[in-house]
Amino acid sequence: MQARHKFRTASICLLFVIQALFLLAIFVENRSSYLILAFIGLLSLLILYSYLRSPIHHHKHEYESIRIAVWVPVGAIISYYFNHTFGLGPVLGAALTGTLGSFIPNIYKDSTYLPHLPAAIYCGAFVGMSNAQVAHGFSFVLAASVFTAIFLIVSKSLLNGVGGKLGTLAFLGVSLTYLLLYLFK
Repeated sequence: MQARHKFRTASICLLFVIQALFLLAIFVENRSSYLILAFIGLLSLLILYSYLRSPIHHHKHEYESIRIAVWVPVGAIISYYFNHTFGLGPVLGAALTGTLGSFIPNIYKDSTYLPHLPAAIYCGAFVGMSNAQVAHGFSFVLAASVFTAIFLIVSKSLLNGVGGKLGTLAFLGVSLTYLLLYLFK
């Protein structure tokens, strides 16, 4: 039981460090503004507070179904297509993908499977928001969305009550894919 508690604490700390590094990257790009530094510091403290005080883990670890996670790459490819091929931009491309995905449960209202798909599709839409300088094409987006789908599968009972779970999972998937390509090039 003690090992599980240590693992949960370590995973929370690791996620906090990843998010702090992301905020640091934003600061480095905008280092001329002390207002941004203050905002990032406040945001970091609020994130840390939410990790320490919020019940972000269930006591029983559950896994998301692969049948649901397989829709993450679908959302990523559609969003990337809207973003880069149609030139709608990342926000509008992801919004359109998420909106279209939200109508899927209406296809068959008695289904127990379809209501879970919009979240997976929207998680993939965050992957599709990637800049062309990072995501060099559909193969990158597909690989990043597969990693994101794996993160979605294992995080079903993790990070409950923390806003931005789907975007954070997509960020981790894109970052891991970019890191692997960087290391093996």
